[in-house]
Amino acid sequence: MKTVMATGTFDIIHPGHGYYLEEAKKLGGDDAKLVVVIARDSTVRARKRVPVVGENQRLEVVKMLKPVDEAYLGHTSDMFKIVEEIKPDIIVIGPDQDFDLRKLKEQLKERNIDVDVVKVTSYKKSPLDSSCKIIKKIKEMEFDEKIFKNGP
Repeated sequence: MKTVMATGTFDIIHPGHGYYLEEAKKLGGDDAKLVVVIARDSTVRARKRVPVVGENQRLEVVKMLKPVDEAYLGHTSDMFKIVEEIKPDIIVIGPDQDFDLRKLKEQLKERNIDVDVVKVTSYKKSPLDSSCKIIKKIKEMEFDEKIFKNGP
């Protein structure tokens, strides 16, 4: 059985996330185990933007997704530490993740981590196929304040 590691923010879950995770798991073969590493809030702030959903809730939601066998929060200071702990056979990079694969492979090799690195290049297109598109749509909407009074 091969262990496949996928990583990401998974801030506002959309079909692209599901597609990426399905494709990642397929790369490991029929009996693959998919382990997902969720970016910490501090990492998201440094690389993208302020996350809408906190890291613990993002982790909880990702654990519920069908292709996912295990999920963990990444480390705050060393992104390779979780790789050393899990020891995946394959690390899968998403189509929208900005990694220099050559440099990443060199960094892994320097740490004596023997793992294949594969980038999923196809993408599930849909009207709201990114967290940023979803955020933009929500910002453009008007809400009647009464709808929030019945909630928790």
